[in-house]
Amino acid sequence: MNDQQLLRYSRHILLDPIGIEGQEKLLAGHALVIGAGGLGSPAAFYLASAGVGRITLVDNDTVDLTNLQRQILHTTDRVGQPKAQSGRLTLAGINPEVEVLALTERLEGERLRALTAEADVVLDCSDNFATRHAVNAACVAAGVPLVSGAAIRFDGQISVFDSSRPDAPCYACLFPPDQEFEEVQCATMGVFAPLVGIIGTMQAAEALKLLAGLGEPLAGRLLLLDAMAMEWTSIRISRNPACPVCGERHSCAPA
Repeated sequence: MNDQQLLRYSRHILLDPIGIEGQEKLLAGHALVIGAGGLGSPAAFYLASAGVGRITLVDNDTVDLTNLQRQILHTTDRVGQPKAQSGRLTLAGINPEVEVLALTERLEGERLRALTAEADVVLDCSDNFATRHAVNAACVAAGVPLVSGAAIRFDGQISVFDSSRPDAPCYACLFPPDQEFEEVQCATMGVFAPLVGIIGTMQAAEALKLLAGLGEPLAGRLLLLDAMAMEWTSIRISRNPACPVCGERHSCAPA
């Protein structure tokens, strides 16, 4: 690191579990952030400010006036612009040293698998089960850890799914793809603005821990937040040996 970087990241470097070695791991890291909305905004903010060297920011939507209540990557003068491009401009203002690849597209199929395989960690900041399941499958196939968050109304949740751990579940172990779950959207149900900030910031924290090799990630635990009571619930989740997504991968793993 040069002198400017030592100054910029000095408060991280002062933390013994991070230090210069951990900060250099962040500078060399690559995070794929899927969604530049309510969750992706604070997540990407903190990844950039913390010095994650490469951030791929993906969103196929444009900035709408209704987004500005909570999607802090965007500004009023960018209404109508692609969210990914708006996010890139904001992140460049925070930390111009970070390389941000902004993609205005819906990731799926081979494109999703290829971008996932290039990343060191994936943050799922999307808002629908189809995308979450597709991202999870890509992460399992590539062996890349997934930090998953969700928020609606006053309720939020976050977990880490790391298929490199033999005992860790994947997203499909928790939400089987063949089961029906009610799809709720903030466009119809609403969402408390700070809630997405809390969950998105925690996604960034888990991603930074994974990149720098710090502490214990949320693998095997689901945190639920009731923001009305400001109460957290922690639930242990187990891997499903018959999971259609990760079950075969683990059964083929060496003993």
